Amino acid sequence: MNRQLLLLFTFYVLVSSIQAIDFTYCGQYDEENFPLKVQQIKIIPDPVVTGKPAIFNISAVTDRSVSGGKVMIEVRYFGIRVHSETHDICEEVSCPIEAGNFVLSHAETLPGYTPPGVYTLKMKMIGKNGYQLTCFSFKFKIGFGALVSES
Repeated sequence: MNRQLLLLFTFYVLVSSIQAIDFTYCGQYDEENFPLKVQQIKIIPDPVVTGKPAIFNISAVTDRSVSGGKVMIEVRYFGIRVHSETHDICEEVSCPIEAGNFVLSHAETLPGYTPPGVYTLKMKMIGKNGYQLTCFSFKFKIGFGALVSES
């Protein structure tokens, strides 16, 4: 019985430590300007650990079907762009995205030499027709990774 309580407590602590991340829409835009609206962002683990996989889950809702397009990611550190990448939307979420709720999940393993600190990630999603579906940014933390590889 004590073992079950310990397991339940451990699960509760792990789940409750995953908190939603604050985000803002790009520039002068607000959510009313986009057909795709972000509901919640979660990062696992938070803070991100260098050399270990991190998962960025973006829960969103759309009022239209999306059959393709691209996801553009830009990462800044102290305001300086340090990384950018572009992916096909259908690599990040199953297409077509039907109107309603969905989760875009992006996994990334940062190199061990990535400096710890607070970073800003900006994500734009552009539909097949070139129409901007959404644009938002959020801050995330990178902690210290293991300085010595585990044997």
